[in-house]
Amino acid sequence: MLTLLELLQSGGVRRAAELADWLGVDERTVRRYVEHLVELDIPVESVRGRYGGYRLARGYRVPPLMFTDDEALAVLLGLVAGRRAGLIGMADETASAKLRRVLPQRLASRVESVLEILTFTATQRAPVTPGTATLLAIADAVRHRRPVTFRYTAGDGRRSERTLHPYGLVAHSGRWYVRGSDPALAEERTFRLDRMADVRPLPGTFEAPPGYDPAAEVLTGLARAGYRHHVRLRIQATEEQIRARFPAALAVLTAAPGGWFTVEIRAEQLDWIPRVLAALDRPFAIEEPEELRGLVTALAARLTNFSSGGM
Repeated sequence: MLTLLELLQSGGVRRAAELADWLGVDERTVRRYVEHLVELDIPVESVRGRYGGYRLARGYRVPPLMFTDDEALAVLLGLVAGRRAGLIGMADETASAKLRRVLPQRLASRVESVLEILTFTATQRAPVTPGTATLLAIADAVRHRRPVTFRYTAGDGRRSERTLHPYGLVAHSGRWYVRGSDPALAEERTFRLDRMADVRPLPGTFEAPPGYDPAAEVLTGLARAGYRHHVRLRIQATEEQIRARFPAALAVLTAAPGGWFTVEIRAEQLDWIPRVLAALDRPFAIEEPEELRGLVTALAARLTNFSSGGM
């Protein structure tokens, strides 16, 4: 059917025999394909006479894509979810509107019902979408292993001109990050795309380290970012059990003998950690800071008091 539609888009009247020859089917199958296109609200007209055949109605603009019900719903939900996750910006509204305008009425009304009643649970923080030009430039540089230069504004407002060999692009928790090597400093760095501007490719190429995992490196870097408190724990549990409570963006794990792991956390506040340790329900030891010991002891006392019927 799509091939038939492409032939009709070329203009003029196409004879059934001609279409059948192009498609490698009989004329009866061509008529059936035409009927299917009409059912999809595509105005294919039958022209009678010696030079008759089929053509598209004058002035009709064929949409660039044809979707099944499942595909149309998947695309529209992807646009909505992408904006919620910070993967795309306001362009999802115009893209959704264009797509809905070319959907058959039967399908459009059903999809509209889903979008009207759909709700999302709250996210931990508002997503931040980078500029399209920045995102596309970085993605192209990663794919083709090209160095880039750009202007960067750090979290404290400091501005600088940077050069980077970008190894990978990572979307995490409503933010976009690029991980790579800074040739001027000879060390790896992570940059937020929404803080980058005027990204330009540089001559030459580079090689990324074999087996490099940019997502793991970004998460580890976030876990080691500078915060007020440096927490160091020892926990006897499996890595899966610990990661269920302390994800990679929050904590760095190092295996130790006897089924123990050293867990390092950077945190602005400590009051949430005792509750997470209680929920983990595995043996643990606090190496630092001393303040955390007092918070854990206080929580244990409250729990003991509650279990004995106290207030």
